[in-house]
Amino acid sequence: MKIRVGIVGYGNLGKGVENVISYNEDMELVGVFTRRDPSTIKTKTNIPAYTLEDAQNMKDDIDVMILCGGSAKDLPEQTPLFAKSFNVVDSFDTHANIPEHFKRVDDACRASNHVGIVSVGWDPGLFSLQRLYGEAILPQGNVQTFWGKGVSQGHSDAIRRVEGVKDARQYTIPIQETLDKVRSGNNSEFTAREKHLRECYVVVEDGADKKVIEETIKTMPNYFADYETIVHFISEEELQRDHQGLPHGGVVLHTANTGFDNEHKQVIEYKLDLDSNPEFTSSVLVAYARAAYRLANEKQFGCKSVFEVAPVYLHASSVEELRKKLL
Repeated sequence: MKIRVGIVGYGNLGKGVENVISYNEDMELVGVFTRRDPSTIKTKTNIPAYTLEDAQNMKDDIDVMILCGGSAKDLPEQTPLFAKSFNVVDSFDTHANIPEHFKRVDDACRASNHVGIVSVGWDPGLFSLQRLYGEAILPQGNVQTFWGKGVSQGHSDAIRRVEGVKDARQYTIPIQETLDKVRSGNNSEFTAREKHLRECYVVVEDGADKKVIEETIKTMPNYFADYETIVHFISEEELQRDHQGLPHGGVVLHTANTGFDNEHKQVIEYKLDLDSNPEFTSSVLVAYARAAYRLANEKQFGCKSVFEVAPVYLHASSVEELRKKLL
C-alpha cells in the first residue's frame, strides 16, 4: 500500500514535491490544495487541484499533508490548522520562532492523534542535525554555519510581503574572510553581520515609496535587521532576465582541539551545493513525510523536529536492508 500524499501550496516548493514523489515508488500524490482558483492550476503530472477548504472532505484519502507555504505568513497558521485533520510536514524556517511554532503544532497533533514534523529542509533540517552531531562529538569546540551564495526562498518571500513590493529575490552571501578563518580552525564566535551579507533585488509597484520599502526590509526582525543588507531596485524585466534561478547551499563547520594539551586540531565540514534550492528542500520534505506516516502508524503522536526522528524512518528500505547495504 502506497503512502498517500497531499500538497498545500503550488509554488516552487509544491512543484518540487510533486516532482520528487514521482521518484519514490512507495508514495502517490492525491492532490494539490491551493488558495487560488483550482481551475487555473495545471499540475505537471495532471494531479487534480482543490481549494484549501476541500481538504477537510478528504481526510480519509490522504496519509500525510506536505505544507509548502511561506514561513512569514502561511505556515504559522496553516500547519496547526491542518494538523487537526492530517499528519503534516512543513519547512518552517524562521529559526527564532521555531519553539513557538512547534508548541502550536504539537498541541494540535496531540488533540487530534496526528504526527507533525516541522522545520524540515536543509536549514533548519539537515544542517541542524550536523550542528547537533558536531556538538555531541566535540563538545569542547565551536559550530559555525554559513549559507550561500544563493537565493533564500523564505527571505525572498518575506520581502514580497512588504507593502508596495511586486516581486523580489534575496541572495545570502557568506563573507569569505570569515569562512576562511573558521576553516583554518579559528574557534572564535562571529556575529551574523561578520558572517553574511544579504543582497536584495526588488521590483516595486507603481507609485510605491522606495525609501520606506528599503527601511522596512533592512529593519525586518529575524530576517535582515542583524545583517549588512543591500537593497537594489530593478525592473521586472531585469528580475525575469537575471534572477530566475534558485541556487543555494552552505556549510556547517565544527572546529575543536583535542588532546591533553589541545595539540590536535579537528575540523568537521558538511557542505551542500544546490542548483535548485526548492527541489532539494522538497526531497527532504518527502523523506520526512515517509517518517510521519510510519510514526503515525506506531501511534507516536505529537510534533517532532528532525532531532526526534530516527534516520531509519526516512528511507524506503527496511532496517535489515539498510544494515546490509549502508552500515
